[in-house]
Amino acid sequence: MARRNLPPLNALRAFEAFGRHGRMTLAADELCVTHGAVSRQIRQLEERLGVALTEGPRSRLRMTEAGLKLAQALSPAFDQIEAATPRPAEAGPKPLVVSCLPTFAMKWLIPRLPRFQAAHPDIPVRVAESNGPFDFREDQIDLAIRIRRAGEPDYPDSVSDPFMRHYHGPVMSPELAAGGVADFDRICAAPRLLTRTYVQSWSDWIRDIGGESLPPATSEQEFDHYFYMLEAAAAGLGVAIGPWAFVQRDLASGRLVAPLGFAPGQTWIAALTPREGAPERTLLFRDWLVAEGASTPLPPEALASRAADASFASRDAPRAL
Repeated sequence: MARRNLPPLNALRAFEAFGRHGRMTLAADELCVTHGAVSRQIRQLEERLGVALTEGPRSRLRMTEAGLKLAQALSPAFDQIEAATPRPAEAGPKPLVVSCLPTFAMKWLIPRLPRFQAAHPDIPVRVAESNGPFDFREDQIDLAIRIRRAGEPDYPDSVSDPFMRHYHGPVMSPELAAGGVADFDRICAAPRLLTRTYVQSWSDWIRDIGGESLPPATSEQEFDHYFYMLEAAAAGLGVAIGPWAFVQRDLASGRLVAPLGFAPGQTWIAALTPREGAPERTLLFRDWLVAEGASTPLPPEALASRAADASFASRDAPRAL
């Protein structure tokens, strides 16, 4: 059998974590190492491959096109390894398992989890990344977080509690915006970035801003996951439609800009719990999500419409969607 010619696995693991989180510090936290250790591993990987995987200043480091390609291959490979790894019986309290949209988990939920853990140290939480259908019993999950449209049929045996309005708008790198891609016509004509999990993002955004049709773009590029699409936008490969909840931290850090702001969408991010027999700790986590959603800052241009949002929630997104 031919010998495998793989780069060091520790370096691949460090780069994959950076690719998912988009920040060295978050990758370091996940791997329980220092920021410098992750940086060194990625630099060694680049030297071994002879290809630049990252670019930009340290405060706004982003992946190159080669880096994006590698990261998209690494994540499913590590997912398969994790799923196939035997585990001993868990000691201590059984974790509360939350099935969550991958990018929402990374960009919104996980940064806030320490607050829940501080308030409820006796309830460990495990985040299971998923954006597809689910079954509470078969999948062994306690709560699911999904994007829900008002009026959609319920998930089987679930109660839906919307906790955050969906706002979305075009996002891109500061360099691309500074190069002249900052008005409606040029943004629509720029290379268009998409994710296969939400291919209608651009047409939905045009509808929500009152446009009649989507102007053609110079090119389109599709990615497997939201976080890769957003990393491609930060790398200057084009313009993506980013949900406010997913990009708020990257906007604050300057990795992304949103020249046209964010429009209110016709969906909500919702917590889904079992219709019958939901344990108290599941309901505690649901109530915490609702409170965190209410305290999440709105896009600046949406502040004036807070009253309208409340009306939308009470009219079109009742407790059980």
